[in-house]
Amino acid sequence: MTKAQDDQRSAASRSDTAAPAPRVHARRAPLPPALAAGLADLIDTLRLEAGLASNTLAAYRRDLERFLAALARTGAADYDAATRDFIVEHLAGLRQRGAAEASVARALTSIRVLMRFLVGEGVLRRDPTDQLASPKLRRLLPSALSPEEVERLLTASTGEGWRAERDRALLEVLYATGARVSEALGLSTDDLDPALGALRLHGKGDKMRVVPLGERAREALAAWLAGGRRAVARGHGTTAVFLTRTGKPLDRSAAWRRVKVAALAAGLPTALSPHGLRHSFATHMLEGGADLRVVQELLGHASIRTTEVYTHLDTEHVRTVHRMHHPRA
Repeated sequence: MTKAQDDQRSAASRSDTAAPAPRVHARRAPLPPALAAGLADLIDTLRLEAGLASNTLAAYRRDLERFLAALARTGAADYDAATRDFIVEHLAGLRQRGAAEASVARALTSIRVLMRFLVGEGVLRRDPTDQLASPKLRRLLPSALSPEEVERLLTASTGEGWRAERDRALLEVLYATGARVSEALGLSTDDLDPALGALRLHGKGDKMRVVPLGERAREALAAWLAGGRRAVARGHGTTAVFLTRTGKPLDRSAAWRRVKVAALAAGLPTALSPHGLRHSFATHMLEGGADLRVVQELLGHASIRTTEVYTHLDTEHVRTVHRMHHPRA
């Protein structure tokens, strides 16, 4: 073999093993005007009249843009083509592409909301989703810490520095109120009762609720406000309760990390999240005999059906206690 042939073969080999060219994602074609107008009107109505949270609106938009893009690919120019059969085929296609049943159920809910809106606006004469049943989903019970594990977690942030003070206050507030992490991080000093006996949480859809604080949470929050927070907030003019070293509001990912650090120090699974403290709050309230409606109000659930999942946890607790203490269990 000549040197020229060898060089040519080596070049061909390098070409075969070279990294593939980056994939270029095709941009989704714009929707026909009638379909785009219907979607825009629905989103505006949900935002302005229903007061839905931005994350919920984004989920509706994603599901419906996918659905309407599929409808447009059939050549449809308006909503008359959104028949029951087409909707069934669309949902089946989601399953074939590996979507979970929860995602399929959410997609159907989004489509159902759109269709009912269009009927109400006179765009459609009848709702094609009327006879469609939603997928039956297995309700997963949220995990909760035991009271002893919560105690270990809440005492894991030792030390006297500003970070330890903040972390203790954050953990105590999450467990004492059952707040979502976004609600806790959204707290302003204006949301605090002067005696720290209660605080005001701004929940989904900007719905406000007042939740009392226990003694341990009041002490931890007071120490943070008078000590570490005053130091890091100096000169920044912020009203956010939970701050970073630079005086900026603590963000969601940082809060998750602080919970995981405390879990590690307490010898608990590091998969624990701030939402785990919310689950624990609800579970321990019910196990202590709290009324379900009271827990619903404290959690800020719009429907009591959402809160009812914790009654299953309470039932398991009752069964466990029965097995442990009944002589014939």
